[in-house]
Amino acid sequence: MKQIRKKAGTGRSLVGSGGKPKIFGIGLNKTGTTTLGSCFQRLGYKHLGYRRDLLHAYRSRQVARVFKEIDRFESFEDWPYPLMYRELADRYPDAKFVLTVRKSAETWLNSLSRHARQSRPLRHARKLAYGYHYPENAPDEHIAFYHAHNQEAQAFLGDRVRVLCWEKGDQWEQLCDFIGAEVPDAPFPHVNAGKTPPLSRRLANSALRMAERWRVL
Repeated sequence: MKQIRKKAGTGRSLVGSGGKPKIFGIGLNKTGTTTLGSCFQRLGYKHLGYRRDLLHAYRSRQVARVFKEIDRFESFEDWPYPLMYRELADRYPDAKFVLTVRKSAETWLNSLSRHARQSRPLRHARKLAYGYHYPENAPDEHIAFYHAHNQEAQAFLGDRVRVLCWEKGDQWEQLCDFIGAEVPDAPFPHVNAGKTPPLSRRLANSALRMAERWRVL
């Protein structure tokens, strides 16, 4: 499952509208990205989260369109940013990167699979990001993708990236120390707990998962 690599844009030193260096969350989805986004917002950053349209633009090699939107914000998490950290590091040389991870690759895969069964059928980012609608149909490929992403991002970014795992106790102190922010006097936000979807959605996802397994979808 190789990512599409594109030549980066300019190497200008671009910061957020408030003068803050940009901070990109580049952990894969279901690694605590929503929690990270909530942290950024509580710290006062102008934040941009998940944008399926920007992921589609990136995969379609419309990188300039993605940059145009990124230029308007200060902090980011979820798609498409994990796939484009190389381009982001080049265009925003003052930026920092936060790589959220789970306590194990298996924990991440189970969470991603559960999310796939609960999400709206065919209105998600998994096919664009991973190449499959349902991770259960390609568990080995997803585990390999997870490990490769985490290892390659750290090797490429060096001291510009900090690995954080909420499940292992990382909270405000570790995040704020890295980005140079004061620790807020507020509880740490653990958000985005799973919810039980409607029966119709669960049935639709079950049927589509089987269709993909048999290479129909």
